[in-house]
Amino acid sequence: MVANLIPALILTFLAGLATGVGSLVSYFIPRPDMRYLSVSLGFATGVMIFVAFVDLFCGAMETIGLSQADVFFLAGMLTVYFLDKVVPHCHLDGQADPHCDRLYRGGIMMTLGIALHNLPEGLAVALVSLADLRLGIPIAIAIAIHNIPEGVACSVPLYCATGDRRKSCLYSFLAGMAEPLGAVIAILVLLPFLTDFVLAASIAFVSGIMVFICFDELIPIANSYGDEHLTNIGLIAGIFVMMIALAVFH
Repeated sequence: MVANLIPALILTFLAGLATGVGSLVSYFIPRPDMRYLSVSLGFATGVMIFVAFVDLFCGAMETIGLSQADVFFLAGMLTVYFLDKVVPHCHLDGQADPHCDRLYRGGIMMTLGIALHNLPEGLAVALVSLADLRLGIPIAIAIAIHNIPEGVACSVPLYCATGDRRKSCLYSFLAGMAEPLGAVIAILVLLPFLTDFVLAASIAFVSGIMVFICFDELIPIANSYGDEHLTNIGLIAGIFVMMIALAVFH
């Protein structure tokens, strides 16, 4: 597990960096047409749901039993739910109204919300990568895919409100860097106590986080960019790809 420490941090940093990549898209495309991301986000959802249930939760269940795995899975979902309720957070719809007089404040609130939502995502990538680097890579890619439109949604309102592309891009980048921060916090807190039980409990907790993110954010966002049929095509493709990948590498 310790051998995967550096790769886990690198994967988390790259996943967070995708938020900055999204802000660069808004640099060059004033009104980006994001509908093509419906399939991509559906694919990311399929990857995360399949891995969360089939591999992570089942693996945790084998180590600590069904009842305890259920408790930690539910704790992961509830943690992100309460974070979502407490933190001012606009769910992303890919739209920005340049005539709204509260656009700047809304952009700042959205950026802060995304930053705090990125913390548990960083924790997820780090802990999954520590347990199994082969699973950490597709999870990091899936999270990176959905971080790109988050970067666009952060930077476009800020740019429309201020006219400052550099500042709007910087804020989006900083929101993405909350992801490796979440990984560092998770590693510093858990690594000294990382027994088989703690790792299995943490993985069950992370699987709950991943499932909540999929249903609360990824699917609604994907549907808003296209429609549910495009989302479902991507979702089925993501599940199918992970079926093949897990069959080959396990």
